[in-house]
Amino acid sequence: MAYKKRGGHQVSEIIPDEQDTMGQGVQDFAYPRQSGGGIGKFIIIAVVIIIVVVGGWYLVDKYTGVNLPGMSSSSDDWQAIFLANGQVYFGKVENITSRDLILTDIYYLQVVTKPLQQSQETPTTDQSKSQQELTLAKLGNELHGPADRMVINRDQIMLTEKLKDDSKVVTAITAYIDEQNKKK
Repeated sequence: MAYKKRGGHQVSEIIPDEQDTMGQGVQDFAYPRQSGGGIGKFIIIAVVIIIVVVGGWYLVDKYTGVNLPGMSSSSDDWQAIFLANGQVYFGKVENITSRDLILTDIYYLQVVTKPLQQSQETPTTDQSKSQQELTLAKLGNELHGPADRMVINRDQIMLTEKLKDDSKVVTAITAYIDEQNKKK
């Protein structure tokens, strides 16, 4: 009887005398010898794990509203944010979470009442006629001086829209920014 050591354990095997003398001719099917294929399997398993982790990271960020490091919810596109109270804000989305949306570079529509111009030749009895116009106002120019950053509760958002680069709102915002840059 010959003794062989396999995988750190002593295993007794009955080996016929002819094979015992051959030494290398013994094959043990219960304990196959390890070859270099173990490294290849390790690499494949590591790649699969990385793909699963990155895919899960992406899905959690995209579908749960949780912002994970390395994943960005901000955009350089102009957005229109329609709120439940009827107010509309235009700006750039900095961050979105499951509870709120952070908006920067904010503009909003403002109703301005202007008196109608009347000629002196045709006086009217009602001199208090006026005309209402919508104008675009920059957030931060109000009396209370708010910062140009707004955290909006997502429960109050009715709709968000990406604005085209050639929309009237984006054109007006770009003209305002250009005018402000010329003043500096």
